[in-house]
Amino acid sequence: MTELLARLSLQFIPELSNGTIKKLLQVFGNAADIFKEKTVILKNGKRIQIPEISDTVKRQAEFEAESMERHHINLCFYTDADFPRRLKSCNDSPYMLYYKGENIFSEQKMLAVVGTRNVTPYGKDITKKIIEELAEYNVCIISGLARGVDTVAHEHALENNLKTVAVMGAGLRIIYPDCNERLAQRIEEQGGALVSEFPFKTKPDRQNFPQRNRIIAGMADATVVMETAQKGGSIITAYIAHSYNRDVFAVPGNIFSPTHEGCNALIHKNVAALVTSGAEIAEMMGWDIQPQKNVQKKLFIELTDDEKAITDLINAHPDMMIDELIEQLPQFPPSKLATLLLQLELNGVILCNPGKCYRIN
Repeated sequence: MTELLARLSLQFIPELSNGTIKKLLQVFGNAADIFKEKTVILKNGKRIQIPEISDTVKRQAEFEAESMERHHINLCFYTDADFPRRLKSCNDSPYMLYYKGENIFSEQKMLAVVGTRNVTPYGKDITKKIIEELAEYNVCIISGLARGVDTVAHEHALENNLKTVAVMGAGLRIIYPDCNERLAQRIEEQGGALVSEFPFKTKPDRQNFPQRNRIIAGMADATVVMETAQKGGSIITAYIAHSYNRDVFAVPGNIFSPTHEGCNALIHKNVAALVTSGAEIAEMMGWDIQPQKNVQKKLFIELTDDEKAITDLINAHPDMMIDELIEQLPQFPPSKLATLLLQLELNGVILCNPGKCYRIN
């Protein structure tokens, strides 16, 4: 079995959960090797029985592979270097994503824009205004291709020459809603991406959308809610982003309007910071702050062995997240690593970008 077919087979084996598959990948390194064993014992001592690939599962995987080739669909896998780095740090991240278009999932600035399907003229205007104001910061806009705020966000991202990612609640065979088929095509044509964790023929069933919302929140540095009622997918996405310790913003609205109750409540409960402009978001995210040019960097020959180990790793892998650094530098307890990073940042050796991503200054 090829690595691709092994990867595609994993999703059709009900005995293997999302979390279990990621643990197995940490042990074996790739999908094909998983199926060469009958059992495996994890670090915590748990024994996992590896199911055999049935003929049904094999046929399903082969159909997915054929569909990918026929419709120019790519696969982004958990062990691949181009898997979305922000999403990978989330415990419940998927182990693979299908996508059409460009892999832009680890752009320097990523903002999720969400809101109600029943968007009012005020919601449309504020979404347009904020995205236009963010254009000078070259922010990649993530949303869900739904009616309402999502559609406005994608459209104005494209109009302002910003890259945009549409995370779908169906397989890539189905553009939902169908009125956004042309919009989806434009997203691909202008260097964006259509993304789904679901197999090719998956229908846009109701239960898929809360599941896809974690991808929208997990891929972004921050989430902004433009307009929403007290309940719905936008509120779910905001709370998921909050649980990931990502920044959440909300635009306030009319206290007598049901479609503004959700944003007002997020602000009132301190889940979201109040914003009314793109400049405010950029300021709070540090996107408008330029590195101080008069800071004297320390030369590598002046660094301690511990600092050298950290800077060598960051230099080889720019924009590493704190979770990745902890994983790659097991010799440092998290508290000591945080102290060393802070010292390097204060000395002008490294920069800490939004989302706790580090790079050499």
